Amino acid sequence: MSDSEQQYDLDAYLDRIGWKGARRADLATLRGVHLAHALSLPFENLDAVRGRAPSLAPADLTAKMIHGRRGGYCYEHNTLLWRALEALGFRVTPLAGRVVVGAETPGSRPRTHAMLEVEVAGEPQPYLADVGFGAPGALLLPVPLVTGAVFEGGGRRHRLVRLPDDGPLELWELQAYDVQGGGWAGQYAFTREPFTASDFEVFNWYVATSPRSPFTRRPYLQRTTAERHLALDGALVTETRADGTVSVRTLTEEAEARRVVAEEFGIEAPEGLTLLG
Repeated sequence: MSDSEQQYDLDAYLDRIGWKGARRADLATLRGVHLAHALSLPFENLDAVRGRAPSLAPADLTAKMIHGRRGGYCYEHNTLLWRALEALGFRVTPLAGRVVVGAETPGSRPRTHAMLEVEVAGEPQPYLADVGFGAPGALLLPVPLVTGAVFEGGGRRHRLVRLPDDGPLELWELQAYDVQGGGWAGQYAFTREPFTASDFEVFNWYVATSPRSPFTRRPYLQRTTAERHLALDGALVTETRADGTVSVRTLTEEAEARRVVAEEFGIEAPEGLTLLG
């Protein structure tokens, strides 16, 4: 175990997400910690907007997301959850997927999203855990890796389907039910090929520094509560209520943007960063 991994503080993490339940490697703990994380820590890409790849070292994640008023994106969120679940006794396998929202085919996108496969003692199937997908269709609770079932949690509905593919591994797709459109929408596609922390380092560097990455172009923040999902995309603030009602407003002044980021997203924007470009 590296020095940075030894500095990971499980107590501080659980306190930050407000988890007061048991610390066992069972399904109830997995579900509880996953939901508490999703509702406590915001999604944000402000380091990437500044052209900096955020550190994935547990000590740095602890300083930024647990002790600091900051969030993170998928590599940060799911690395933080990964370390917490392992500390609780779960066996965790990192996975990588292709975001298919708005894509013509899954293969048209690179594998730039991180998620986790978690084994739970006594459960016949492993679970897909993911607290870092910045979209209204994100999981709030982990789901078992099975097809043919619909899972409801936190007011959201999800299912897993298999996609036709010529590769040697089965291709899965996470789908979310679109309340407004009244149908199922693909979120990301993935195989169960295991990845490592070093793989995430490479993906993280590309997403945070490439001029082709959407995360380097403008602020993208999200926060989920039991009542609503709030998103900031550039200057647009979109609020999606639990019943599917959507409202949109445009921020026009930098001071207003910083206030919204601080008060509504719970994030302290770095000094020197201009949010509205």
